[in-house]
Order: sequence, then structure tokens, then C-alpha cells
Amino acid sequence: MRVESLGVRPLTKEAFAPFGDVIETDGAEMRLINHGTTERFHDLANVEATGEAAWVLINIFRGQAFAPPIDIAMFERHPLGSQAFMPLERRPFLVVVAEDEHGRPGRPQAFLAEGHQGVNYRRNIWHHPLLALEQASEFLVVDRGGEGNNLEEFFFEGVVYRIKGIEVGI
Repeated sequence: MRVESLGVRPLTKEAFAPFGDVIETDGAEMRLINHGTTERFHDLANVEATGEAAWVLINIFRGQAFAPPIDIAMFERHPLGSQAFMPLERRPFLVVVAEDEHGRPGRPQAFLAEGHQGVNYRRNIWHHPLLALEQASEFLVVDRGGEGNNLEEFFFEGVVYRIKGIEVGI
């Protein structure tokens, strides 16, 4: 089995754009609502849910904590809808994604999401399942419900991508 090191970059809107949306209030359009008592940060992600019998689900996921080294040996994607994760406890988490290469994930890219940032994976984007850091953490998850198989998994053969440290650039 070959082990390849995987560095971690900061999560920015520009760097993550090929994979989906970064959900954060910094730089977002803000509107005052409820007679000026509430700030609404508007249209933070493009939620996708395809199919006649589809709907949008709002869930809370509780992810167990991971600590380096973290091995990336599988990916998943959702062909029928996007999937958004927003940390509820303002803890950082890892986001690991890959571009599609002929129906399988290419080389993974890892991002460190700060506790005030979330992500929305576009439909059909390869990503690793939830990687909470520090301690078990809860996430608000917006997902697609309905008929049809909305999960495809891929297990790497002969290679493991290893995140040795969380410091950016490792």
C-alpha cells in the first residue's frame, strides 16, 4: 500500500469554488428584517435537490472527533443533490474533496474550515465523510431527501492519502 501525504489549506471561497460554496457571513449580503431587529445573511449556498419526488432535508449530524494522522481511503458523492455542513459549536473541521476523473475521485485536496465557516458540496462532488476535529461536534446539515439513490462511494485501492498534521500547508 502506497501512502501519500496530503497538505491542508485554509478554506476560502476562491479555493473551494470548484467544489461548492463556503458558508460564512464575512462578505455576505446582509439585510435587516423583522423591523430592523434581525440581520439576515442572504443566499449563502446553492441548495440542489433533483428529481420529481425530491425535497430538502434539514438534519443535525454528530461527528466523532478525528486526530492526525488521518487516513483518507474512501470518498462519497451525492448525484441527486447538494449537501451542506455548518458547525453548530464553532469548532474547526476538515473538508477533503476531489475533482472527478472519469467517474472516480482524483487526488484529494484538504481544507481547514474555521468554526465560523460551513461548506455546501455541489451535486456530484467527491468528498470525504464528516471530519470533526478536537471533540465530537454537531453540524446542521442540509441534504436531499426523496426517491433514488443519492449516495455513491469509492474506495481507493493501493493508496492511502494521509494528513499528518492540521497546520496549514503540512
